[in-house]
Amino acid sequence: MIRINQVKLGTEHSKEQLYKKVASLLRVSQKDILEVTIVRQSIDARKKPEIFYSYVVDVKVKQEDKIYKKLSEKKITGISRPEEIKYAFPENKTVQMHSSEENLPIVIVGMGPAGLFCGYFLALHGYRPIILERGRDVEQRQKDVESFWQGGKLMPNSNVQFGEGGAGTFSDGKLNTLVKDKYGRNRAVLETFVKFGAKESILYEAKPHIGTDVLCDIVMKMRKEIIRLGGKVCFESQVTDILLEQNEIKGVVINDKEQLFCKRLVLAIGHSARDTFAMLYKRKLPMEQKAFAVGFRVEHSQKSMNKELYGREDVGALGAAPYKVTAKTSSGRGVYSFCMCPGGYVVNASSEEGRLAVNGMSYSGRDGENANSAIIVAVTPQDFGSVHPLAGVEFQRSLEEKAYQLADGKIPVQRYEDFKETVKIQAANGEVELPSEKAVENADREDGIMPQNKGLYQWADLTGILPKECNQAFVEGMECFGRQIKGFDSPQAILSAVESRTSSPVRMPRDEVSLQSVEIKGIYPCGEGAGYAGGITSAAMDGLRVAEAIALECAPFELS
Repeated sequence: MIRINQVKLGTEHSKEQLYKKVASLLRVSQKDILEVTIVRQSIDARKKPEIFYSYVVDVKVKQEDKIYKKLSEKKITGISRPEEIKYAFPENKTVQMHSSEENLPIVIVGMGPAGLFCGYFLALHGYRPIILERGRDVEQRQKDVESFWQGGKLMPNSNVQFGEGGAGTFSDGKLNTLVKDKYGRNRAVLETFVKFGAKESILYEAKPHIGTDVLCDIVMKMRKEIIRLGGKVCFESQVTDILLEQNEIKGVVINDKEQLFCKRLVLAIGHSARDTFAMLYKRKLPMEQKAFAVGFRVEHSQKSMNKELYGREDVGALGAAPYKVTAKTSSGRGVYSFCMCPGGYVVNASSEEGRLAVNGMSYSGRDGENANSAIIVAVTPQDFGSVHPLAGVEFQRSLEEKAYQLADGKIPVQRYEDFKETVKIQAANGEVELPSEKAVENADREDGIMPQNKGLYQWADLTGILPKECNQAFVEGMECFGRQIKGFDSPQAILSAVESRTSSPVRMPRDEVSLQSVEIKGIYPCGEGAGYAGGITSAAMDGLRVAEAIALECAPFELS
């Protein structure tokens, strides 16, 4: 196999053109090319509106060694031998007699990406995990969420945050990650998604995504396979307590009444399980504060983003243009985009009565009118006002309560020009506020885009939600992004509040070899809620890593 970097072709190219280009770069006849495998596909928009795909490809060719040697001698750039990383789940072939205690099930709390992948890979290799999910299955969960968005009652355990698939299920289904992949876990996660219905292009796209509509179906199919393999999935089963004996896990209490005994407990609880955090703190599970970020969802016309990023509004097969922006403000705070949703919607992602949080979501077609992303400001434990391990949770709650009260539970929205004007007046004159009518004065201008929301919304003044220094950093960041992408700081851009669930506000320290809690034997903090991931893929990879750690500790049931 020979790897070629930077194979550049127009976005409408054919397979024949790809083979012809590869043959030219290898300086061989096209008939000598046996196979071309795309390793990575990215978009080169430096000469917009001329847009290109840039590929990394692996090629099988006749007389491969001879050709590679010849190209190496001529010092042709971009040619190499690929290092193939094949994922291997550890096999524990221990055959020994076990006591009934040793045969207690592996229990996984939470069925977001971390819990789902941990459970799937354990089930796939002969273990029979029991997954306890506080929410409902994805089919019923979709109905509950849609009802809430249309003005119905919030279901505390079946919403955008809780239920089968976790918070990522109602998102864009983005699968890119910055986590280094020395062991092939990333590839294993992507291949699993493909196995259960995702398009094969996610294996090589630089910014792969599935879309919430497809992701819901994949999650359901993975659950059914876990059950077929001998695992068990229990919905509406919230872990309300844990049973300990001499700093060792002995079991869990479900819904305040049922006990389930176990020796290995995976805590894949997600970043919004605040009541579970409190219970674990009460039981003295070690945890500590963690920095995260807060801000607003910002909407622009998707056509305007296409125009600025790709040089044309109609992008055809390229799909809606994504972006990523970062800045460091004069105060030293980082401001950056997060969970960018091309052609997407801002969604009411609340999970607690009297508190409101938003998120972004795209369907697989990414064909909505607006682009949105969270534009967020970094906050650290110094902002939380307390050294308590759960102070970050209370900081989030305070913001969400303000957002809820501002529009009586609807998503509060505001034009950027009005937000910016108020923030600048406050910076100059202290806590002076403009009249509340100012927040809606420019709301329905004919030249302005309108919110694309899942959930009811109301025009409001958002400047009282975040701390003043975060508001100022947000405006400074927006103006910086306006220099990076023309029109990003458009007066007519729409802000929605509040983006507070960007990542977990806590970390549960664990031993980096066994992956167990540093204090309580048999507990495996896992995924985003435990502070070890930040997105669907990284959470799934951490779930896979925990499954490996468990497999190294005990044999599967077939061998026990």
